[in-house]
Amino acid sequence: MTHAPTDLPGPDATSHDAVAAELPGLLAEWLPSQRWFAGKGRTIAAVELEQIATLTDELLHLVVLVRYDTGQDDRYQVPVTTHAEPDPSLERHRIGVTAGGSVYDALHDSAGTAALLDLVRTDAAIGGLSATSMRPLDLLPGMPVGVEQSNTSIVYGGEYILKMFRRLAPGTNPDLEITRALADADSTHVAAPLGWLEGTVAGEPTTLGVLQEFLRSGTEGWRLALASVRDLYAEGDLHADEVGGDFAGESERLGAATAQVHDTLAHVLPTRTAGAEEVAAEADRMVERLDVALAAVEQLRPYEAGLRAVYTALRDRGRELHAQRIHGDYHLGQVLRVDSGWVLLDFEGEPARPLSERVAAASPLRDVAGMLRSYDYAARYLLLDHPNAGSLAYRAEEWAERNRTAFCNGYATASGTDPRDEDVVLRAFELDKAVYEVMYEARHRPSWLSIPLSAIERLVG
Repeated sequence: MTHAPTDLPGPDATSHDAVAAELPGLLAEWLPSQRWFAGKGRTIAAVELEQIATLTDELLHLVVLVRYDTGQDDRYQVPVTTHAEPDPSLERHRIGVTAGGSVYDALHDSAGTAALLDLVRTDAAIGGLSATSMRPLDLLPGMPVGVEQSNTSIVYGGEYILKMFRRLAPGTNPDLEITRALADADSTHVAAPLGWLEGTVAGEPTTLGVLQEFLRSGTEGWRLALASVRDLYAEGDLHADEVGGDFAGESERLGAATAQVHDTLAHVLPTRTAGAEEVAAEADRMVERLDVALAAVEQLRPYEAGLRAVYTALRDRGRELHAQRIHGDYHLGQVLRVDSGWVLLDFEGEPARPLSERVAAASPLRDVAGMLRSYDYAARYLLLDHPNAGSLAYRAEEWAERNRTAFCNGYATASGTDPRDEDVVLRAFELDKAVYEVMYEARHRPSWLSIPLSAIERLVG
C-alpha cells in the first residue's frame, strides 16, 4: 500500500501526518465492508490517499484512490475524524486505530457532520474544497440516514438533508446539475438545492455533496406501494380496485409528475435525435448484456429466443428516437409523496455507470420502463415468504398491471404522448432492465430471482 498525497493543506496538517501515514492500510481493510464500496469481488492492489485536506482540528477530508489487480481504479470520498480516546458510540463506524488515536467515518460523527454543514453555511473555501449556499442556513445537529446506499445522507434538524457522494467521478454530478435546472424552472416536483460542496478530482471541478430541503411530510413511493399490496393480500376475496388501499390514483398522478419533469428537462437542457443506426446500436448492446447474463444465469436460458426477438425488433425498427436528459435510475424508491404531490429524488443515474453515460441524452422511455419494473417488484416482493404465494400470484399480477396502466395513463394525459404507443422500444427497455435484475438477484439475492424471471416470461410471451 502506498501513500501519495497530492493536495496537502497548510501547516496545521502536521499533527495529522502520523494518522495519514497509517490510513491506507486501515482503509484497505475497511472499505470492502462498506455498502457503497463498488469494488466487491475484486482484489485491492493498492490504496493511496490522493488528496488530504484539513478542514478542522478533528476533521480530515480524504479522496482515496483504490487500485485493483485488474488495472482498474476507483476514487472514494472518505471524511474522517480522529479521537484521542475511543468513542463507544462510534464503534460501528471505526476505521481503525493509529498512533494519533481512533479514526472514524466522519459522516457518522457529530463533529464531522457539524463541520460539513458549517462549510456550506459559510461558503467556505479550504484545503482545495469550496462550498456554496443558496440562502441563509442554520447550524443544526446532523443525523445520518439509517439505511446506507451508494452514498451517505445526513439529515440536519429535520430541515436539510446533505447527500455526500462516496464514489467520485470527475465533473459535476448530474444530481446537482438536474435538480438545479429543474428548480430554476420552478418545477414543483423536485427539492431545490440549498447548497453544495465541490473539490477538484483529476483536474476537474467535482461535486462532493448536495444539500437540499428535507421533505418531512414525504413518504417513499415504495412504502406506499407495499402498503397497498399488503392490504390487497389481506383481503382474500377482493380485487385491487376494491381494496381501501388502492394505489392506482397515486400511480396516475406519479405518471403525470414524471411526464412534467421530462417536459421541463427537455426545455431547459439540451435534447437531440437518436438516429435509426444509433437505436440499432443500442439494441446490439442489449444483446451483449443478454449474452453475459445467459452465460451466468442458467434460469434465463428458456427465454433466450423471446428476448432476442424483442431486441431484434428494436434493431429493425428503423426510425429516429427522441433523446434528452432523464432520471436514469427511476423506481418507486426514488419518489416521495408530499402534501403537494410527487417529488422526484436522486438524479445521479445508476452509480455503477460511468459519468459520461449518466449525463448522456437518452429516451424518456427508459425512465418509464424503470418505473414499470418497480411496480412488478412491489407486487411480488411480499410474496417471497408468503404462505399463500401460489394462490396470490394472480393478485400480484392484477395489482401490478392496474398500476402500470394507471402510471402510463397519467403520463399520456400530461405529455400528450402515450408511452405504450412505442411498444417495441418500451418492451425492449423493460426487458433490458429485467435482464440486469436477473444478474443482480442471482449474485446477491437468489431467493428474489423469480421476480425478474416472471416479468421476462410475461413480456416475451
